[in-house]
Amino acid sequence: MALKATICKAQIQLSDMDRHYYEPLNLTIAQHPSETNVRMMVRLIAFILNAHEQLQFTKGLCADDEPEIWQKNLSDEIDVWIDLGLPEERRIRKACSRAKQVIIYTYGGTAVDQWWQRTKNKVNRFDHLTVINMPQEQVEALAQMAQRNMAFQCSVQDGEIWLSDEQTSVTLAPEGLMGG
Repeated sequence: MALKATICKAQIQLSDMDRHYYEPLNLTIAQHPSETNVRMMVRLIAFILNAHEQLQFTKGLCADDEPEIWQKNLSDEIDVWIDLGLPEERRIRKACSRAKQVIIYTYGGTAVDQWWQRTKNKVNRFDHLTVINMPQEQVEALAQMAQRNMAFQCSVQDGEIWLSDEQTSVTLAPEGLMGG
């Protein structure tokens, strides 16, 4: 019997001063059985940083031809394609051919450095590609906040993210590797 996804709920009071976006977000996140809390929380942060009324989670790990998050326009074209991790160059090319803007959020410490050294010269021709690294210590602290029901206050200012619940607060300082 196949394992089912764990359904997590996140209520977020978002104040994104960098983009002047101030909205409450009520998100339902399906955490695949093979998805770690680190990955799920990076996915949540990626959503927060790109919050838009048409932004949505996709089938993610269950679909090879979809990103983790996307924003489609009324013509069903992909405006924003958001992936996580260390995708292969072929997947990045595919994303760049299908979407107006592609954002990759990497995480994983030294593995990111090795992946970026192998990948950067192959993808630097895509002017609508942004690659952002989430520092390992920070995402591990973030993963400790993962629960089935989450309520956060979130502020984004000068590229830094401050996320807090009733017990904990974490500051994230994403590092731009390309674009953005």
